[in-house]
Amino acid sequence: MSNQEWPGKQLGRPEKGPGSVARIGRRVAALLVDWGIAMLISMFFFKSDPTANLVIFAATQMLFVGITGHSIGHRVFGMQVQGLDGTAVKPLTGVVRTVLLCLVIPVLFSDSDQRGYHDRIGKTILVRI
Repeated sequence: MSNQEWPGKQLGRPEKGPGSVARIGRRVAALLVDWGIAMLISMFFFKSDPTANLVIFAATQMLFVGITGHSIGHRVFGMQVQGLDGTAVKPLTGVVRTVLLCLVIPVLFSDSDQRGYHDRIGKTILVRI
C-alpha cells in the first residue's frame, strides 16, 4: 500500500461505510454469486457448457453493471460500480469493464486504491452502498 491511510483516500472516498472502497472479501463473494448464477443458467439451458458459463456471466455483468451499476452479487453484498466522481457508469463502460474482467489478468493487478486495470481503464471504482 502507498502512503495513504486507507484505499480510496486520495480519491476522496471515506475510510468506512457508504462510498468507501469495497474490500476484497465482498468482491470475491459477489463474484462467486455472479458466477454461480451463470453456472445455474448454463446447467439448465446449455448442459453446463463452460463457454456458455462465461458468455452468460459476461452478458449479465454488461447488462447489470452497465445499466444499474451493480451485478446481482454486488447488490447482495452492498456494492456498486461508480465513476470516480460518484456518478453512475455508462453502458459502454460496463461493456469495457466486463471484457477486461473476463480476461482475468487485468483484475489481478491493483493500485493502492484496490482498483484493478478493469476499473482504472474504465475510470471506475467499486464502492460500498
